[in-house]
Amino acid sequence: MEKYKVHTSSPEETMKFANRLGELLIAGSVITLEGDLGAGKTHFTKGLAKGLGVKRTVNSPTFTIIKEYQGRLPLYHMDVYRVCEADEDLGFDEYFYGDGITVVEWASLINEQLPRERLSVEIYHAGEDKREIVLHPIGEWYNKLCKELLN
Repeated sequence: MEKYKVHTSSPEETMKFANRLGELLIAGSVITLEGDLGAGKTHFTKGLAKGLGVKRTVNSPTFTIIKEYQGRLPLYHMDVYRVCEADEDLGFDEYFYGDGITVVEWASLINEQLPRERLSVEIYHAGEDKREIVLHPIGEWYNKLCKELLN
């Protein structure tokens, strides 16, 4: 599996990178996010939302599991950190295979329920405001997406 690394120096740069990704996404895209608390998963999602034309303020759905936003495509922002039973059917398929973009924070907790093809994103602290963003495209379309994003 190929992987691509991007380095950012501020939350704004992280959001700008994710904004560009959001502009390239198509209906049915699934983005999974992993990273320590405070690594920038929500900043990344805010930038992605901006690239999708979402006007509302985006924040972490920590206590609601899923927040929905409307842009040029619907954005489904999930935080599954508090999901108790990883095998429990919470209806994720209707989001993963729907007409919008799905972003899943802490996706490893529901790994068995994730679509086979997706873009896995890991965000690491690389200094005070610096981040290393590692993209793992799973599937040919996501690999092409990464190549276009990074050109």
